[in-house]
Amino acid sequence: MVEWRVSDGLVAYETAVAEMEARAAAIADGRADECVWLLEHPPLYTAGTSASPADLRDPDRFPVHATKRGGQYTYHGPGQRVAYVMLDVGARGRDVRCFVRDLESWVIAALAEFNLVGHIRPGRVGVWIERPERPRLPDGRLAEDKIAAIGIRLRRWVSFHGISINVEPDLSHFDGIVPCGITEHGVTSLVDLGLPVTMADVDVALRRGFDAVMGPKDPTAQ
Repeated sequence: MVEWRVSDGLVAYETAVAEMEARAAAIADGRADECVWLLEHPPLYTAGTSASPADLRDPDRFPVHATKRGGQYTYHGPGQRVAYVMLDVGARGRDVRCFVRDLESWVIAALAEFNLVGHIRPGRVGVWIERPERPRLPDGRLAEDKIAAIGIRLRRWVSFHGISINVEPDLSHFDGIVPCGITEHGVTSLVDLGLPVTMADVDVALRRGFDAVMGPKDPTAQ
């Protein structure tokens, strides 16, 4: 069983990390079910294990939290749906790369509920939206904007941290960092793309696609 938890209001980052770590430990010990936790944070930046100090353009703008998840700098804030996934990766094949691909596919399936086509790009973790209405990049590629970020950590084969989808955040808040270390592409949101989507709509889409993409764990896996 996977528990789905939705928090109203803004959850402090430190609180979320402490609760994730406790839940992941309980899952690893067999004392708790897996969990997907849907929430929003107050405005903040997080620095993953690959973050470069040069990518923090405005260190005084919002609190900056060092985190042991993978990835570089990301922004979290109101209007962004964060989905923290505390899942037994050991019972899902023990393949971290496959698990990350599954998370990306889960986001893409949720976006498809709104007739959006999300893309995965080699060397760029996350989900991207093509912008054919803009001029092409100098190398001929289509302009693209990032709509979802992904960063996880595993402890005893249980994941925590997870994904974030931009529903209606203040996109100017991303200006204080180089999101995920990528400068040649921008950041977008569902509302920025002209879709009158609510957080509740996104939650329904995420739940609808979860079982199909992520699948149940294998109880016989070791």
